[in-house]
Amino acid sequence: MDDAGHVEAETAAVRPADEMDWERLATFLRGCLDLPAGPLEARQFTAGRANLTYLVDIAGVRVVVRRPPHGTLPPGAHDMAREAKVLTGLADVYPRAPKLLAFSDDVSIIGAPFLVTEYRSGTAIRDRVPVSMEHHPEVARRVDLALVDAVADLHAVDVDAAGLTDLGRPDGFADRQVSGWADRWRRAAPDDSLPVMDEVGEILAASVPTPAKVAIVHNDLKLDNCQFDADDPDHVTAVFDWDMATLGDPLFDLGLVITSMSSFPVWEISADEAGARYAERSGIGVDRLDWYLAFASWRTAVVLQQLYNRHVSGDSADQRLASLGAHIPGAAQRARSLLDQ
Repeated sequence: MDDAGHVEAETAAVRPADEMDWERLATFLRGCLDLPAGPLEARQFTAGRANLTYLVDIAGVRVVVRRPPHGTLPPGAHDMAREAKVLTGLADVYPRAPKLLAFSDDVSIIGAPFLVTEYRSGTAIRDRVPVSMEHHPEVARRVDLALVDAVADLHAVDVDAAGLTDLGRPDGFADRQVSGWADRWRRAAPDDSLPVMDEVGEILAASVPTPAKVAIVHNDLKLDNCQFDADDPDHVTAVFDWDMATLGDPLFDLGLVITSMSSFPVWEISADEAGARYAERSGIGVDRLDWYLAFASWRTAVVLQQLYNRHVSGDSADQRLASLGAHIPGAAQRARSLLDQ
């Protein structure tokens, strides 16, 4: 697929509710980037369900603009300033992170803080292997292993070398993850709240593992936040969506990757094989992987509820959110089953 084909496949016309002041944005971009004369054209990336991400083209120069979603946001979520800081730090030490071009917290420009990054042309994999990659032998398995490698390589980054030692508070990170997501559930839970969600939260809080290492944690690393070269299924070329990155226990990322992939037809390796591959590449033990898988399933249930609430409240024009409510009980029960093991 050529570059125009990638753009067509990954983007669509901007949803009416997600339009913004394009003239103000163009003025800002011209003030901080070397851009040719010409009108601004914008399309919206279709993959994300939370942050609003746009492909902006000015006379053939493409950049990506990201801002938080509309409406009331959970505390600490959709932090564009954090994402800008992380991308700056990773620029020289983790090539899969896109280059930051600009950041602004001036909400008068497009209505929210936002960042601007380079545009990377490549192949994203959603619910199936794309036609452009089907010709590779064992392509799904190779993609799975490449994703695990991308996680392990992130966790090998020297935090000092990245200048990100103040990114988070690693002491007590796991406890705060559990308590923080329990609080998000309390805020998001409907009136007919699932009792199993509270039960899982209590079990997780009482059995938090001791981390083997402090590392940069992406906190939302999954296949649809990654990009490949269609000619190379063995290597993730880009990792996006760094607004929740912090310092902490790296196995939270591994648990989320395996959990998020378990429902994808692309996922052909077992949790045990993924853990073994990660341990070999990173040197980090995975003896309590089931705990991290349970946490990830429980957290997924919370995220699904938050997104579904955005549909119910009318804060999002994305009709894909309407179907998410039906998946919440299953994610909660998977978490409980993993803990029961």
